[in-house]
Amino acid sequence: QGQLVESGGGLVQPGGSLRLSCAASKSIFSISTMGWYRQAPGKQRELVAVITRGGTTNYADSVKGRFTISRDNAENTVYLQMNSLKPEDTAVYYCNARFLNVDTWGQGTQVTVSS
Repeated sequence: QGQLVESGGGLVQPGGSLRLSCAASKSIFSISTMGWYRQAPGKQRELVAVITRGGTTNYADSVKGRFTISRDNAENTVYLQMNSLKPEDTAVYYCNARFLNVDTWGQGTQVTVSS
């Protein structure tokens, strides 16, 4: 069992919505800034959104106003609500935990936006 386990990916039509979840071990979640990254075929992995322990968020310009990152500290889970999805959002989405510049990654979940 990994320390970060993603779920919620799938196939959705343009304009649709998906919610990704990332369940983390308590030891990691309680000390880390949590984030979502994505990697499309032939492209580098890129930041989608991050949320600090205190709840401060930051988003890539390409997803601002469409995606929302949140964290449930009681459940040690971080979420990514994705609305108004576009074909260019198609990628493998990875959960990340960062503490003192040490990264822990999930296994990734595929999101495909296509009609």
